[in-house]
Amino acid sequence: MSSTVEQVKARLSIVDVASQYVKLNRAGVNYKARCPFHNEKTPSFVVSPDRGTYHCFGCGVGGDIFSFVQEMEGVDFKGALKILAEKAGVEIVYEKKGEKDATDRLFAANEEATRFFEKNLTAEHFTRSYLTKRGLTEETIKSFRLGWVSDEWRTLTTHLREKKFTDKEIEAAGLAKRTEKGLYDRFRSRIMFPLCDPAGRIVGFSARIFAEKGEVPADAPKYLNSPETPLYNKSRLLYGYDRAKHNIRKLNFSILVEGQMDLISVHQAGWGNAVAVSGTALTHEHLTLLMRFSENMVLALDADNAGVEAARRSATAALSLGMDVKVAQLPSGSDPADFILNEGKDAWKTRIREARHVVEFLLTALAEQHSDARAYAKAVRKTVLPFIAMIKSPIDRDHFIGIVAEKLRVSGDAVRSELTQVPKEERQHVSPLASDTSTALPALTPRLRQAFGIVLWQSEQKKPLFEKDALLAMLKKHAGEDAVRLFKDLPSKQEEAMRFAAESVFAHVPEKKLTEEIEALFVLTERDRLENELARARQRLNMAEREGDAAEQKAAFELCTILTNEIAKLEKRR
Repeated sequence: MSSTVEQVKARLSIVDVASQYVKLNRAGVNYKARCPFHNEKTPSFVVSPDRGTYHCFGCGVGGDIFSFVQEMEGVDFKGALKILAEKAGVEIVYEKKGEKDATDRLFAANEEATRFFEKNLTAEHFTRSYLTKRGLTEETIKSFRLGWVSDEWRTLTTHLREKKFTDKEIEAAGLAKRTEKGLYDRFRSRIMFPLCDPAGRIVGFSARIFAEKGEVPADAPKYLNSPETPLYNKSRLLYGYDRAKHNIRKLNFSILVEGQMDLISVHQAGWGNAVAVSGTALTHEHLTLLMRFSENMVLALDADNAGVEAARRSATAALSLGMDVKVAQLPSGSDPADFILNEGKDAWKTRIREARHVVEFLLTALAEQHSDARAYAKAVRKTVLPFIAMIKSPIDRDHFIGIVAEKLRVSGDAVRSELTQVPKEERQHVSPLASDTSTALPALTPRLRQAFGIVLWQSEQKKPLFEKDALLAMLKKHAGEDAVRLFKDLPSKQEEAMRFAAESVFAHVPEKKLTEEIEALFVLTERDRLENELARARQRLNMAEREGDAAEQKAAFELCTILTNEIAKLEKRR
């Protein structure tokens, strides 16, 4: 595995990788961008091609190409390795036979189950007729790896056992349930939709009930999803995200639909930026993934009561994070799959292009539901105004205040007055990625941080002006033993931040002047140290005076005098 990692690093630079997600601008020897991990207006995200690392001075995140992809894609290290290895054209090779861990085995079990389901869905299978009647082509069925499982109790379990998977692994992957009589298959008599993580690895399944003779048990759920497993977390997984993420960035918006068939039909119609939730409502984690590629989202919903409620739920979460949310309205009772099948790709394209902001969608939908003016106004206050209160841009907010005022035939001031009555918890803005305070720098003076950064930066240069030992000796001489100990105990993230900071300040300074500036900086750190010691000595003197301790008072006064003289000498050297 280690050789694979090194091959990937040799073929892909941090600039190659990061530039696929954010717009990088040259800043001397480095590149800068707006951080993709938190909202900011001024770029504080710095990429160093020489070191192959990145660091954000705003939120404190940093690392190499693997940690960057892990953060951006929401995957573990092996998921990041898979994504980057594919980009680099490197095959992942396990160096030892037993190197695959328990997690790898669960991925392998899901992959084998998918092959089993695919094989069951033969060209003559009755389920294939249903899928083609829903408008899916053979190519799409194969691409999304759709499958079928019969109503037998243990066909999959038996197959996986034959492939040398243990009962513990089969159960842990969510593919079987345990009873007093042993394992039995979780999925039976269903069309199988594999669920993938952002790296494209199969982590679970969504299964639609479909009996050969139409005899479906009354208590059987229409859709059944895999349970939560070490691989599958429904609050973090979006169906189709592994395919859609780069199209979302390219088109600068995502399309959210509600079901697997809808998602597949939309992709087949040429809109590869669509995703779907699977077994849960839209969550903060879902939106965080989408915002990595675009802050614009279109909800594809119908205008009936269920559609309005779905728009309200999804838009509430998205608007609270600062996203721009529009709704592509479909005819009542029609979902995207049916609409595309009956009306065609061009009609779907028109609906997407004519998508309206969620506030306008809700105003129109509520007007169709409430013919009485007072009932309509009450519904608008309850449903629409909280959304307007969430909009961060004052200009956009004022725009929608005007639209609401026009719809209700009241003044803009009346709407603004109503907005002040919206409960705080319904209008607060949520930061998409809170800064990680655990990476905050220790209580150091700015100059001491800069001195630390110089030591770190110079120690990585091929031809440094100062060797690391010499710089550490200077640090000890001017800043003291405590500063050296503090330097040696720095966490790696803080080291990277300081290294980037020093490089950005000193990298372009001419060599002769750089030597002078570095030496001057260490002298200033000594002055900072002496001034801190002088402040403590004065406190000691004041305490001795209050307590009437003549001996302590004399010692403290002498120390203050010595420190004052030392500071004066340093001032003369500047």
